[in-house]
Amino acid sequence: MAATAPLPDAMPRNWVDRFAPAGLRPWLKLGRFDRPTGIWLLMLPGWQGIALADAMEHRLPNLGLLGLVFLGAALMRAAGCAFNDIVDRDIDAKVARTAMRPLASGQISVRGAVAAIRLV
Repeated sequence: MAATAPLPDAMPRNWVDRFAPAGLRPWLKLGRFDRPTGIWLLMLPGWQGIALADAMEHRLPNLGLLGLVFLGAALMRAAGCAFNDIVDRDIDAKVARTAMRPLASGQISVRGAVAAIRLV
């Protein structure tokens, strides 16, 4: 199994590489938690919808619902990234930018990635 290293297309010194336990890093990188832009792109329209619906009722947004939308966005983005890595693993292994992704580099097995998707 290859050592986990910062991915070339991730921010240097991202929170996963700085703070996550070494055994958890490949799994977080599989879900692209070291690059949260995709989560934001899924989450913000949901939050906006909640805010607008609650504003129509003259109340503040429901924090519990905002939290559920955040959790859903993070999990669905992670599952989508894992699926993409399963499908593209042979190509990713040949491309310098993606060769160190957990599946392409052998840090995580295809079976493990499928199991992670099923957990979501």
